[in-house]
Amino acid sequence: MKKAVAMLLSLCLVFSAFQVPVWAATGEAAAAEAEEGAEAEEGAEAEEAGEAANPADNIVTTSHSAVINGNKISYTANTGTMLLESMGKQYEIFFIAFTKDGVKDYSERPVTFAFNGGPGASSSYVNIGLMGPRRVETDGSGRSISLPAKIVDNENSLLDLTDLVFIDPVGTGYSRAVNEEDAPDAYSIDGDTTVVGDFIRQYVNRNKRWKSGKYIAGESYGTVRSVAVCDYLSACYSMNVNGLLLVSSANDYMSFTYTDNNEIPYASFFPTCAAIAWYHGVLAKEYQDMELEAFLDEVRDFVVGEYVPALYLGNRLPEEKVKELAGKISGYIGLSEELVLENDLRIDFGTFSSELLKDQKLVVGRYDGRMTGPATSGYLGNGTADPSSHEIDLSFGDAFVDYVSDELGFQTDRPYLQIDLDINSQWKYLGEGYIGFPCQEREIADCMSRNKFLKVWVTCGYFDGATPFYGTEWTFSHVTLNEDRKPNLQLTYYPSGHMFYVDKPSYDTFRKSAEKWFR
Repeated sequence: MKKAVAMLLSLCLVFSAFQVPVWAATGEAAAAEAEEGAEAEEGAEAEEAGEAANPADNIVTTSHSAVINGNKISYTANTGTMLLESMGKQYEIFFIAFTKDGVKDYSERPVTFAFNGGPGASSSYVNIGLMGPRRVETDGSGRSISLPAKIVDNENSLLDLTDLVFIDPVGTGYSRAVNEEDAPDAYSIDGDTTVVGDFIRQYVNRNKRWKSGKYIAGESYGTVRSVAVCDYLSACYSMNVNGLLLVSSANDYMSFTYTDNNEIPYASFFPTCAAIAWYHGVLAKEYQDMELEAFLDEVRDFVVGEYVPALYLGNRLPEEKVKELAGKISGYIGLSEELVLENDLRIDFGTFSSELLKDQKLVVGRYDGRMTGPATSGYLGNGTADPSSHEIDLSFGDAFVDYVSDELGFQTDRPYLQIDLDINSQWKYLGEGYIGFPCQEREIADCMSRNKFLKVWVTCGYFDGATPFYGTEWTFSHVTLNEDRKPNLQLTYYPSGHMFYVDKPSYDTFRKSAEKWFR
């Protein structure tokens, strides 16, 4: 990533000198008249389409209160699109900012910028699921109890600890490029980092928050964005970040991306598969009688001591050892020994999710392995059709759009894109000059080494089949830090999935930890 940051730094210098060209008259009246007519026609078409002919900020301010952690908190919401010039292009970035009322000294009040991943996902999940003052009502395990879901006060919101700014990256939510053809420029790790980083700088500058402590929170691909933006802000604007909250880390794609000759994901996902099999009660009694953490410690020992060396040996592994390992693998993850042998000891998560409860005609969820869906519905469990994703989305979709338009008062005919898979397919995951996988271990170490105040908090779900917790352990075990920086890095585990906060007990535990982390 270092090369990418250097390139971004050079881009900062280029963009600071950028000026928008002004149309110059040609002296030919007919040509000018024709152009004016065309502009008028384009403006009329834009108005008919519900778009402003001249893009500008469109922000609504409203006042609210909510009961958070047992206390009534009064706050102001600013909701809408901010016009941003970045990379020589114009973007309308949708955001929702919640600021606590009555704060006189911003040096005592931090501000947290938050977004989701995807990379084509909006920030609605971390807003009404994790941090915002209002949340979507579920049964406590992430499952909807009504359709559309209701919005209620979020007793675990972080608003009493920090002001909150939720950002929808370009192409998600209501955020768009002013000129549609400019949108793909933001669909890359470098472009996205620049746009989001420039938005944060502009927000901080306009709202006089330079003296505030600054935190960045991202989920899934948002963890990649968080680290890259942290580095970018420091390099381009001398804006140093106090903390990174990384929810379900995707900071090294090698740890969870199945490709030819990449053996790491088979090891990374193995403890997650074991945890899910344990949860569904399909293992032998000796394992089912164990506490989850104790069971996973044994599984970790197996992966490090036997499984990884076997994967490394490949076809050099003796036949009798292959059969022995197949029996152990079968015992830990609940699949038949025959299936393990058929797959050469390598069980990817898609195979696991479709086979574990096959006798019950069920598929295991990817985002949350505790959830299941009927195999007859076409669920594959590998992300293309994930029952846990569909279950959770039932709660978030309609409820969020209604919340923004009704309670927060922002009206638009533009569709809200909660997640756009077309963006995922177009995304350039590597910085300029890089090949292979996005890997941020060195970038994280550099950020933490340069900034002694930077704290990094990584949260993991035991039943997360998208970004497995053992892959996160692998990633951060390769972040090389001096002894004095190591206490600034912490990993926390929850008996939940990719979105740990949909599980009420996990969410309550997180809230208590967040109080210590922010304070």
